[in-house]
Amino acid sequence: MQAKKRYLTLLSAGTCLALLLYLGGVRLRAARHPPPGSRHGPRPGGAERPWPRFPDALRPFAPAERPGPEGGGRVSPRQRRDASAGLYRGRRCRMESCFDFAQCRKNGFKVYVYPQQKGEKIAESYQNVLAAIEGSRFYTSDPGQACLFVLSLDTLDRDQLSPQYVHNLRSKVQSLHLWNNGRNHLIFNLYSGTWPDYTEDVGFDIGQAMLAKASISTENFRPNFDVSIPLFSKDHPRTGGEKGFLRFNTIPPLRKYMLVFKGKRYLTGIGSDTRNALYHVHNGEDVVLLTTCKHGKDWQKHKDSRCDRDNAEYEKYDYREMLHNATFCLVPRGRRLGSFRFLEALQAACVPVMLSNGWELPFSEVIDWNQAAIIGDERLLLQIPSTIRSIHQDKILALRQQTQFLWEAYFSSVEKIVLTTLEIIQDRIFKHISRNSLIWNKHPGGLFVLPQYSSYLGDFPYYYANLGLKPLSTFTAVIHAVTPLVSQSQPVLKLLVAVAKSQYCAQIIVLWNCDKPLPAKHRWPATSVPVIVIEGESKVMSSRFLPYDNIVTDAVLSLDEDTVLSTTEVDFAFTVWQSFPERIVGYPARSHFWDNTKERWGYTSKWTNDYSMVLTGAAIYHKYYHYLYTHYLPASLKNMVDQLANCEDILMNFLVSAVTKLPPIKVTQKKQYKETMMGQTSRASRWADPDHFAQRQSCMNTFASWFGYMPLIHSQMRLDPVLFKDQVSILRKKYRDIERL
Repeated sequence: MQAKKRYLTLLSAGTCLALLLYLGGVRLRAARHPPPGSRHGPRPGGAERPWPRFPDALRPFAPAERPGPEGGGRVSPRQRRDASAGLYRGRRCRMESCFDFAQCRKNGFKVYVYPQQKGEKIAESYQNVLAAIEGSRFYTSDPGQACLFVLSLDTLDRDQLSPQYVHNLRSKVQSLHLWNNGRNHLIFNLYSGTWPDYTEDVGFDIGQAMLAKASISTENFRPNFDVSIPLFSKDHPRTGGEKGFLRFNTIPPLRKYMLVFKGKRYLTGIGSDTRNALYHVHNGEDVVLLTTCKHGKDWQKHKDSRCDRDNAEYEKYDYREMLHNATFCLVPRGRRLGSFRFLEALQAACVPVMLSNGWELPFSEVIDWNQAAIIGDERLLLQIPSTIRSIHQDKILALRQQTQFLWEAYFSSVEKIVLTTLEIIQDRIFKHISRNSLIWNKHPGGLFVLPQYSSYLGDFPYYYANLGLKPLSTFTAVIHAVTPLVSQSQPVLKLLVAVAKSQYCAQIIVLWNCDKPLPAKHRWPATSVPVIVIEGESKVMSSRFLPYDNIVTDAVLSLDEDTVLSTTEVDFAFTVWQSFPERIVGYPARSHFWDNTKERWGYTSKWTNDYSMVLTGAAIYHKYYHYLYTHYLPASLKNMVDQLANCEDILMNFLVSAVTKLPPIKVTQKKQYKETMMGQTSRASRWADPDHFAQRQSCMNTFASWFGYMPLIHSQMRLDPVLFKDQVSILRKKYRDIERL
């Protein structure tokens, strides 16, 4: 029996071996003698044919070519190749290979905008982009000084069916004498491609130019060369922009709806799959995902069995109400990868749930989107509800807060989107002083932290807590002097002596902006701290905020020459500032208001419990604000201040409040504080000028116009010493002299 089994086993094995040899021989002969018409002969050395390449099994089947909405025919392969040429020709470009650093290192980061060509129309959105560049500190009108070039030809909308589409752009660009095959050029684009496949081609050969593009895919995105920007509407504000809608933190951070979406459903073509499947997740309770087929000219021709039901459900809900009462907002792809829903969700503090596979998220080079959004997968749509329900409430609160920071820092206006793009490119060019991830992803953000000031985070007033540091325990007093010394009893000398007695004073700088020559050294009183007298070169108001190298401390005590302060008041104000190093801390407070009759901002100096400014005539702030005032603000505002010899303190308050999103801090109110008038023997203080107050009203509105909104914030907080005015022994109080003032 055993012998019979062994015999059958050997017979079976022999049969299989013979069959394999026969089939292998046939295959070998076929390889040596290819059939007629074959392009492949036998490989040298008898090398075997490579494993055949099969199409990607996960890639959806390409839809059959359809006529366009205008009744056009099919797109030929040649047309497709021509259309893709401009996009793919420079796919390997990187900063090292397609960008000339020499001009940037010679003249700094300057951006030139081509002059508008006669007869060329520019859409409002692109006008806003160009205006943002021309109004920035990077702009130059001299192409010889430029590091980066931006076209005046409108490239935002490259959809051939759009009324904003610019024809013959290829020849127009090639005719520019500075084009140089696109080298050191930046092209802005929101829409590219058209029906039916909506490719990412911009319709002309971009050469070696960089793209600042919305809805760009990771496949076509050139890392550290292109910049992904958000898709924004034509109504997006040019400057300023609305604040985020998160007014206060609710605990727990849950809203009426867990997940919402309301938008179009595409019945056919690219982008239809994900939105067509949303009804599987919609439950009509806390997950409300609404779509409508009712859009386009011929939607009824393509309507399916769900359209009528979806349209009826769609009309029941108000989009704004859903947006502001939802914890998470779904952001699925549309015809293109990007969507308006993205920015809408950010502003509403509704955590975006991204469903757009392959989308290079806006400013992904610097923004950590895992801190503000949920990155989903279109193929795992059904898992989205359970995924977001599993997120802890602490995480939801952190995500929501980050959406507000990112919205206000980088996305609330066209200007911020453009400036963020330029700052990213500048960081690539000057890598040794580029911002790190902490700066970009933490308040106040990359636009207000200028790396040219310092590469060390501890030199900025915003990161002490992150680094476990405290500001230096001394300050530098800067006294702004504009009147000559004619008497030893002048207020400026009394002020100098009082400040020098402070235990926290490291040095005193007298900024001599007087028309008269510098006083002799013996005219200044003897003090225990160094007194440095600097003669202002231009003798203008803005010079008091120059970043002088002589200022070696973190804190600056800014003083007008006629300010009346005691040593105790100086000590207490500095002690308070050490707890709030990013804010202005001081004594004289002012406020702003909206005048409904004149429809403009007003300025008031009335003594009330409400204030929004602390004047720099007696205030302490971080020295970084000198650098920011000098290098961030436009020359137009500083020139206005210098021409009026007024409003520099208001402008500094605007700047600090815009950066911190916080009001200044007023310390113990001194009823006797006044802007004292100088004697008859010297020039009167500027506060005596009858036009002074009217000028400050005008300044308020000019500054608000440049910022695009009113950054000043009202406060009713005043910080007093412990036991201030309490009915206890004066000997128990640290700052006892303040109560006698």
